[in-house]
Amino acid sequence: MSAPEGSTPRGLFIGGEWVEPDGGHYEVLDPATEEPVGLAPEASRAQVDAAAGAARAAFDSWSRTEPRERARILDAAAGIIERNARPYADLARAETGATTATARSMQVGVAAARFRRYARGALEPVEQPLPPQVGAAGPMGRGGVTGAVAVRRPVGVVACVTSYNNPWANAAGKVAPALAMGNTVVVKPAPQDPLSVYRMAEALAEAGVPPGVVNVVTGSAPAVGEAAVGSPDVDMVSFTGSTAVGRRIGEVCGREMKRRLMELGGKGAALVFDDADLDAATLGIGTTFSFYSGQICTAPTRVIAQRGVYERLIARLSGYLARLRIGHPAEPGTVVGPLISAAHRDRVESYLELGRKEGARLVAGGERPSLSRGFYVAPALFADCAAGMRIVREEIFGPVAVVLPFDTEEEAVALANDTEYGLIDYIWSGDVGRAFRLAARLRTGGVGVNTVARNMEAPFGGFKQSGVGRDVGSFALHAYSETQAVTWSG
Repeated sequence: MSAPEGSTPRGLFIGGEWVEPDGGHYEVLDPATEEPVGLAPEASRAQVDAAAGAARAAFDSWSRTEPRERARILDAAAGIIERNARPYADLARAETGATTATARSMQVGVAAARFRRYARGALEPVEQPLPPQVGAAGPMGRGGVTGAVAVRRPVGVVACVTSYNNPWANAAGKVAPALAMGNTVVVKPAPQDPLSVYRMAEALAEAGVPPGVVNVVTGSAPAVGEAAVGSPDVDMVSFTGSTAVGRRIGEVCGREMKRRLMELGGKGAALVFDDADLDAATLGIGTTFSFYSGQICTAPTRVIAQRGVYERLIARLSGYLARLRIGHPAEPGTVVGPLISAAHRDRVESYLELGRKEGARLVAGGERPSLSRGFYVAPALFADCAAGMRIVREEIFGPVAVVLPFDTEEEAVALANDTEYGLIDYIWSGDVGRAFRLAARLRTGGVGVNTVARNMEAPFGGFKQSGVGRDVGSFALHAYSETQAVTWSG
C-alpha cells in the first residue's frame, strides 16, 4: 500500500511559519510494511531554541486572549480534524501500525473530542473564593476584614514531549488543555511517528491559532527533545513515555525548578477472584493487553488469579488469544498489527526468551507470524510465574501477559503492590464491596472495578515510578496552571 498523500510536512512549524530544517529529513517507516511513509524534519538545537523563543514571544498576548476566543479556536480545530478524519486516520495507521478502526476512533476521533472538551474547558471558572478573615489591630496596621481569592493562571511556555503509541490523542491531550489555560506550546513528537502532529499543527493554524502559540519540532535523535526540555524559555514540561526517560527529564526540571507533568510506565495488575465473571475478566484483559499490540501503559499485563479460577482463566485467555487475527492494520478483521519498529520487536522478543529462561510456562503465542514484512509478534501468555521474575517486574510494552496465582486477599494486594509502577490496576469480583475496599489498598493512580473502561473526566496519572501529576478532564486544566492568591482589605 502506498504512503498517504501529503505525508511529508512542509517543514518545522515555528512562529506560525513552515521552516526548512537545518538537519535535513529522516524517513518515517510504516511498521506493517517497512516502507517509507514520509520524511520528517531534523531540527537543529538553534531551531528548537527559536521555537521556544517564538512561544515565549506569543505568550503575553495569548494568555490575555479572552477565554471565549480561545474556546472558539479550539472548537474550530476540532471541526477541522473531524472534517479530515479519513486522511488523518490513514496517515496515523501508516506511521503507527494501529488498525484502521483504532486510528479513526481512538487516535483521530479522541483528538477531536479532546479539542472539543477543552474548548469548553477554556470557559471554566479559574477563581476560587476563600473565606474572609477578621483581623484585630496590631503592629501590621488597623483591624479589618481581609478577603481572598485563589486564581489559576497559565504556567507559561509548555514543552509537550509526546509518545509514539498515540500521536493524535496524546498530543491533543497536552496541547488542548495547555492552550485553553492560556499557555503556549512547543511540541516534540516521538521520532517514530511525528507526521500526524504536523497535521494537527496545520489544523490549529487553519482554526486561527496566532503565530508562535503552537510550535512543532522533530528529530530522530534525543538531542531535539533534550533541547526543548532544557530551553530557558520553557516553564513546564509535559511528558508521556518511559520511566527511564522521565527520570532524566525530571532531573532537568528539578535543577531549573520547571513545573512538570509526567505520565510514565505501567505494569498494571488484574486481580481476578474466585467469584469473578470470568467471561468479563477474559474479555477485559484480552482486549486491553492485545490492543495496539500491547503498546499501552494501562494494559493489565500482570494477571493475579485466585487459585480456584487460576487454570480456568489461563485456558480462557489462551483461547481468546488464539482467536485474534494478526495482520496488516488496513485489512478488515485485523485485531493485532505490528509493533512500532524492528528495535522494539527485538526488545519484546528478548523478554519472551527471558521468560522461558526464568522458568515461566509459555501457554500461547510469542511467535513471529508468517508475514513477509512488518514488525509483528503474536500476543503471548505466560503462566506459572513468580513475583521475582523480570517478565513480571519490568514493563515490556508489548503484547505479553503473565499470570500469577494467589490464595488470600492479603496475598493478592501484596502481589499487586510489589512493583515500582502504579498507574492502573483492575479488580474482577462478584463482591463489589470487597473490590472497593481493596482498591483503597492498591498503590496505583486508578482502579477499574469489573471494567477496563475509563471515565474521561476522571484524573489520570500514576503513583511511584508511573508519573507525577494528574491530567484529563478539569484536572488537566489545573495541571497546566499556577495558583495565585489575591487578597484585599475592606
